[in-house]
Amino acid sequence: MDPTFRKPFNAAYTPALFERYRDILHSQFGVFTYRLAETPFFIDRPLREHLVGWARELVAQLSVPATLEAMKQAIPAQYNVPGMNPLPDIVQVDFGLVRNAAGGLEGRVVELQGFPSVAALMVKKAEAWNQVLAGIAGMPPRFSCFFPQDEERALQWLGECILGGERPEDVVLVDYRPLEQKTLPDFIATKRFFGVDAVCCTAIRQDGRTLLREKDGKWIPIRRIYNRMVFDELEVKKVVVPFRWQDELDVSWCSHPNWYWVWSKYSLPHLHHPAVPEAQYLSQVDPMPKDLEHYVLKPLFSFAGSGVIFDVTPEHIAAIPPERRAHYLLQRKVDYAWVLETPDGIKTKVEVRVMLLRLWPNGPFEPLLTLVRTSRGKLLGVDQNKAAESKWTGATAGLWPAE
Repeated sequence: MDPTFRKPFNAAYTPALFERYRDILHSQFGVFTYRLAETPFFIDRPLREHLVGWARELVAQLSVPATLEAMKQAIPAQYNVPGMNPLPDIVQVDFGLVRNAAGGLEGRVVELQGFPSVAALMVKKAEAWNQVLAGIAGMPPRFSCFFPQDEERALQWLGECILGGERPEDVVLVDYRPLEQKTLPDFIATKRFFGVDAVCCTAIRQDGRTLLREKDGKWIPIRRIYNRMVFDELEVKKVVVPFRWQDELDVSWCSHPNWYWVWSKYSLPHLHHPAVPEAQYLSQVDPMPKDLEHYVLKPLFSFAGSGVIFDVTPEHIAAIPPERRAHYLLQRKVDYAWVLETPDGIKTKVEVRVMLLRLWPNGPFEPLLTLVRTSRGKLLGVDQNKAAESKWTGATAGLWPAE
């Protein structure tokens, strides 16, 4: 955390300041269905370089061919989509911030995903914070949320990754009932930046190898899908898509659906890195730890903290049938530090998502920007920090002075 800007922010903070930030976003995207935190997270250069360096190292481990082949076992046969590319287009690495032995901040991996996140919205959140922070003494002329110094080029990279060389009208952002998703503000921001429409997966039509969507009364081909469908939601709600996942289709993906399974919580036992807490598939845990209270039990393929058991007991373990245990991860808890100082004198815990993308189909992964979540509870997902009394918690942006 950068105290250079935290102190003047806390000194200048008023409820009206936050309301102005919130109103800027509401005027562009409507009312958010999750909680917006009252503050950005100012990230200093050492912490940025630390998180980016470890994210690069983790992605490099996951990219080893033998490791990739082992992790592909996670893909269910009925969801094994043809045309899987060698590596995903977009990757998220979530770090919980902890104190190291020297008292500094380090990241511990909570989760990772070979799946898109709310990148476009984070740019808009940073823009809104810049409008609000500009009037506070001690702040720089402008803050950035991009790791690359050339912000315009970084935004262009994101667009190139999403479009994959196709025209915007030939690309669609696909989710289930996108207008009802809490990520709708990001869908709107994506449309404004890159011209990509959000389409419900059930509104697509198949004609041979071609997928089509309706626009202006006409059915037009889809050349590329910016894939935001969460299989966990499709399974729970028994959503029927108008094609078989195993079909050979004339469409490219960002990211390909198979990466939802491969680069996920399923990957954590394959990683050997100081940033990764001890993690095992529940089916392989033998003997069971005696200190279960220091572990968290997670379904492998759920999103947004769904189904997570934070205070694990032997009874929780016993309740999972042996044939289901391969679908759960037993992971040592991350001991989050209370790092974000707020005007009310009570600190909060912080989780930083590092978003990486590939600059071209076979190029390297490059860090793009961050997403930040704050909490005073056990879990840091926005679904677990909704209440009005959860002040200073929720979703926000990571910021640092623009260079």
